[in-house]
Amino acid sequence: MPGIQLDIKSVASILERNAANYTVEIGPNEIGHVLEAGDGIALVDGLPGVMAEEMVMFSNDLYGMAMNLEKNHVGIIVLGDYTSIEQGDTVTRTCNVLQVPVGNALLGRVVTPLGMPIDGRGRLNCSEYRRVETDAPGIVEREPVNTPLQTGLRSIDAMTAIGRGQRELIIGDRQTGKTAIAIDTIINQSGGDVFCVYVAIGQKMSTLANVVDTLEKHNALSNCIIVVATASNSAPLQYIAPFAGCAMAEYFRDRGKDVLIVYDDLSKHAVAYREISLLLRRPPGREAFPGDIFYLHSRLLERASKLNADHGAGSLTALPIVETKQGDYSAYIPTNLISITDGQIYLETSLFHQGFRPAINVGLSVSRVGGNAQLPAMKKVALRLRLELAQYREVASFSQLTTELDTVTLKQIHRGERLAEILKQPQYNPMPIEQQICILWAVVNGHLDHISLHDIPRFQHEWIELLENTYPKVAENLRRDLDLSNETEDMLVRSLDRFRHIFITTENVPDINGDRVIPNADNQATRSAQTIIETANLKTEKNRTLV
Repeated sequence: MPGIQLDIKSVASILERNAANYTVEIGPNEIGHVLEAGDGIALVDGLPGVMAEEMVMFSNDLYGMAMNLEKNHVGIIVLGDYTSIEQGDTVTRTCNVLQVPVGNALLGRVVTPLGMPIDGRGRLNCSEYRRVETDAPGIVEREPVNTPLQTGLRSIDAMTAIGRGQRELIIGDRQTGKTAIAIDTIINQSGGDVFCVYVAIGQKMSTLANVVDTLEKHNALSNCIIVVATASNSAPLQYIAPFAGCAMAEYFRDRGKDVLIVYDDLSKHAVAYREISLLLRRPPGREAFPGDIFYLHSRLLERASKLNADHGAGSLTALPIVETKQGDYSAYIPTNLISITDGQIYLETSLFHQGFRPAINVGLSVSRVGGNAQLPAMKKVALRLRLELAQYREVASFSQLTTELDTVTLKQIHRGERLAEILKQPQYNPMPIEQQICILWAVVNGHLDHISLHDIPRFQHEWIELLENTYPKVAENLRRDLDLSNETEDMLVRSLDRFRHIFITTENVPDINGDRVIPNADNQATRSAQTIIETANLKTEKNRTLV
């Protein structure tokens, strides 16, 4: 209005004074109200002091977690049945960041990401809780990975070895055996000193039931925790599942234990996070994934580590699984995870359909820790194994272009076929590391060259059985020395020489010079009987020697 003059400096000082004296009651008594709810998301106003990732409680006793802290409202993901939330429902703070129960009581149990048991075996008696989101150990707290984590699979332990504290990605198309590798690894820890956590993200309940049943049959469930967010669960539960499982695993790691955690799988986890982010109106980026999806997975996998002695000497080994589509390893999420992890195990669909189980592509699979975590004995045989197998792959592809091959090439193909055959392994049948070393030593040194491909599985099984019964010192030496001594190799040679006399092939076998080995006409029953008799004679001879 005309005639009115404002002193700008006075007005500014009054506003500054009022702003300085302005206070808001912040605490657990804050009450918000739901503005909008649906698809696992609730927009709430009236919670000015809520923290990022703080747990809040809705009026119907549902929990949620604050994700978006915006000017006019708070974006909350609902950890449960969001369909019961209505507009106007009250929301209260808990003043606690999202936590899950941890401890020994979880071993052998199947729980939700919030730690609620769903296996029908009663309540959990957990007195300790741990934050779902924690910082990864710093460089000063870690030490180099130098201890192997045995999977029981020859093709992995020999050529893409996994160390305790490592992050090894399992990648491949659907139905190529990714979960089978993880379950075999868990089964191989049965009765050992490694605790296991299996996190199922977006899996069918029937698939999960088969996993639990398999672990129970192989007595591997007692030292394992299974965290479940199935395909029927909401995206928020699938999102927090791997972080909750990691928190449960870190409880044991921080107490000096070795822990293995399997994330099955992070491609579904990425899809769940994308759904949440788009519902919260976060800007989409490449392939509609938000820009922080890389940071999401990196901060999860960085928590895998091997701690030094000053911090308990525990370790957390991560086996994340990611699914590709039509072998497209250059897609956004697979390339993100490849760059985060310490190596990857590629599973190839064509090898799977050819009968190679596990269907590992040796050329594309790599472990950036590998040799540092291998036993000296395994390192000896694995070096020759990888070299000869690579030569075989190259020569085999070249041989398809010609019909005439020289003797050296024929020998390489002959040996390579046996190397490839020996790497086949039945599902849920992990092999102790001592037996792996023995059978790989035999094949790389040419002791299986005169055995037909058809007979190699039987030869392997029966020879290992003979070793256990009549040459137990071989396994004892390997466990004690962790290396192949001259004495151990001599015993292996003697056992093979004796076993060849009692092993009967089932077909004509071409030797490396192209000649034919005369087949033995005895039938399978005679062969089995002779094997039993020979094994009994060897035992008797051993007992006499001891006396």
